[in-house]
Amino acid sequence: MSDLDELRKQALADAAIDTLAVRAGQARSAEGEHSEALYLTSSYVFDSAEQAAARFGGDEPGNVYSRYTNPTVRTLEERIAAMEGTESAVATASGMAAILSTCVALLKSGDHIVCSRSVFGTTTVLFTKYLARFGVTTTFVDPVDFVAWEQAFTADTRLVFVETPSNPLCDVVDLQRLADLTHKHNALFVVDNCFCTPALQLPVKFGADLIVHSATKYIDGQGRCLGGLVAGPKHLVDEVLGFIRSAGPTMSAFNAWVFLKGLETLRLRMDAHSASAQALAEWLNDHPQVEKVYYAGLPDHPGHELAARQQRGFGGVLSFCVKGGREQAWQVINKTRIMSLTANLGDAKTTIVHPATTTHGRLSDEQKMASGISENLIRVAVGLEDVADLKADLARGLTAIA
Repeated sequence: MSDLDELRKQALADAAIDTLAVRAGQARSAEGEHSEALYLTSSYVFDSAEQAAARFGGDEPGNVYSRYTNPTVRTLEERIAAMEGTESAVATASGMAAILSTCVALLKSGDHIVCSRSVFGTTTVLFTKYLARFGVTTTFVDPVDFVAWEQAFTADTRLVFVETPSNPLCDVVDLQRLADLTHKHNALFVVDNCFCTPALQLPVKFGADLIVHSATKYIDGQGRCLGGLVAGPKHLVDEVLGFIRSAGPTMSAFNAWVFLKGLETLRLRMDAHSASAQALAEWLNDHPQVEKVYYAGLPDHPGHELAARQQRGFGGVLSFCVKGGREQAWQVINKTRIMSLTANLGDAKTTIVHPATTTHGRLSDEQKMASGISENLIRVAVGLEDVADLKADLARGLTAIA
């Protein structure tokens, strides 16, 4: 890093998140590029055998191999760390790779996880099927029941994992309270911040030890690339990086470059997603063919007041139950013409999905019931279209089931 780059970094030390989203982490090359450079290289050339040995041994900073050191990826990592308010960050190949890398790097056989039961279905499968094979056990609890949280801890509990707001029911977890409880039991508190991003929520301010992201979602914002991120204190992130170096769930330089471009508009997009989701949730809440709407922006949502204190906005994802069952839910989905039927979220294009048979389809019937994933539940990730058109798109199917 040049002296001028160091001065720029110092100038950003107290910058607002909008500025960090555009500027943090960039160190210009000798070419003087304005946009972040894209380094498409698998390896790097050393000046001498001595330098190569020092780089490989960790005695000298610098690039070694793009499985774990790449300038474009490093820019993204530094930017996310700055935005989340953490000391360090590391990028991974996907959001699930971020969760897997965190667990494998920091847990061992015999350790215990306490996890919210309201998490992405694949997270549940990872914990119960794959980590369990290596002797790591998991207890799932109602995310808003603190008696259940307290009772779930054991002498072997090493990690607590939550999403807030949760996927897909938008449960809101009291981060400070759970952080205090977790640290009382000498465990690590990991928060999946995918639904809010640092534009709407900063878990580290409420005691989170590590923050994970599926960068595939809002950080990209246009459904182009896969990626994940882990942010936190350097000594923990370095452990995760050690696993990535050895096992290789690495983010590509191109994907990192795309995510950097996405971050430049993150705050604007999250405000727009939140405003449209609020309008759509209010409309659905009054629709005669809708039984219930799950969105923390609604005053009658159990987590509304907590979300208003903990988040800067309510986000772009909502779920609702139609009157009837799977047949009626599918009918509403199949009648849409604008919304995209896909399980991804965080896109400029609004997406719609039936969680019970897609994102949470691998859960058992008992797990679905415990997590509130009913057959008449529909999830909508509100994009950037005109909200009147989205209402009309849903009205087509809702009217058909009347």
